[in-house]
Amino acid sequence: MILLPGCGWWGGSDEGTGSEKQPQQQPVAKYTGAKSQAISYVYTTKRELALTFNGMADRGKMTELLDELDRYGIKATFFLPGMRVAEEPDIAKDILSRGHEIENNTLNGLDLSKLTYDQIYQEIHLANQVIEKETGVTPLYVRTKSGAFNDDIRLAAAHNGQSAVISYSLFLHNWNRETELQKQHYIRKYVNRGGIITIDTEENKQLGENISLIAAAAKDVGYSFVPLSKLVAEGSERKPLQSIAGYDAAGLNANYQSTPYQLVYRKETSRKEIALSFDDWGTDYTITKILDILDKYQIKASFFLRADGVEKNPNLARAIAEAGHDVGNHTYSHPVLDTQTPEQLQNEVVKAHRIITEAIQQKPAMMFRPPTGEIKEDEARIISAAGYHTIADFDVDPNDWNRSLTPDQIVKTITEDTRSGSIILLHMLDDLSTIEALPKAIEKLKSKGYTFVRISELLNP
Repeated sequence: MILLPGCGWWGGSDEGTGSEKQPQQQPVAKYTGAKSQAISYVYTTKRELALTFNGMADRGKMTELLDELDRYGIKATFFLPGMRVAEEPDIAKDILSRGHEIENNTLNGLDLSKLTYDQIYQEIHLANQVIEKETGVTPLYVRTKSGAFNDDIRLAAAHNGQSAVISYSLFLHNWNRETELQKQHYIRKYVNRGGIITIDTEENKQLGENISLIAAAAKDVGYSFVPLSKLVAEGSERKPLQSIAGYDAAGLNANYQSTPYQLVYRKETSRKEIALSFDDWGTDYTITKILDILDKYQIKASFFLRADGVEKNPNLARAIAEAGHDVGNHTYSHPVLDTQTPEQLQNEVVKAHRIITEAIQQKPAMMFRPPTGEIKEDEARIISAAGYHTIADFDVDPNDWNRSLTPDQIVKTITEDTRSGSIILLHMLDDLSTIEALPKAIEKLKSKGYTFVRISELLNP
């Protein structure tokens, strides 16, 4: 149902006498100003994210939900349909009284993408009016039922004074035979800095369980939930790629046959300096714990990022860079190098370079780490010709990617194989023993007199 002006649902002069002929409503002209922002996550390295809800379920379900949020101390943001607020304004007032935010879920909770501009405008406009009349809140944001949006929706939102159309980084639907561990691992993937988690209060049948899972996942990684308006207000504006110095430092170059390169496994040095390096990608849970361990021991390391992971979670890559670590290139999709044509290999490197550059908002350390560590001379020349002249391999490999290894086994290999100038390979994949092994390895190496530097410092002291 679409409620248009003249229906007079809240009373007033629009009702008329019943015998009067209502004037024909003129379609709303399309807005010509700037579109509202489109936000699916907030660009920030703060350890915060937002929990949001669509719709308004019945009184009993909403009370149980609010009680569960109170139990975990979570302040959330509720996108409410205007018609439901009109029907049960006391629920909306209860949401506000418990410290949560209310935003616009359109008048009837519709998918606006199939409506005319005039209908989109009215759905947002009338919902604003209802919410303001019943609660005193002027919504800052609007979200459609599905979270989908187009240019007309963004224009109509701006036309109505909304600063942003909100989507999400995770829309959590009903579970389907997943084990408890599978549920935990799934949620863990989406507890991201700046993330926006969304649940539909009417569709979701496991609200209490899901709040418990989400709260536990955030606690495990040390992140907190904040109202959406706070998350957005504290976020940064991300510069476009082309405005970042060094974005074009990597490019396709077919003339690679005689290109020089530097391939390093270990630095020959008499100084007791070594470098820790971390490959691939993982969730905030794993990478944040690694960052915290390094920070505790005041160690700067080198991270070689798989860019298809960075693409999904740029905030985490930026957090690595902001912590002062080297950020290097580990390809886009982690292919085995000898399966790639020269053009495919350069595309992997260049695409990764651009994604990483835009994520961290600065030129990466121009070092490349081959997947598996295996690289042939022609492959090194191909990569060097694309702009990455330094191939930073490793000489200490405890095989921590092997989930059957214990922390003590990893530590033993590291401490026995490390020499002055060593480059130690570790991984930031989830569910390895690396997090448990890392502090022990650091302490043992420190006790032997080693100091830790970035690979960029090791190679260029």
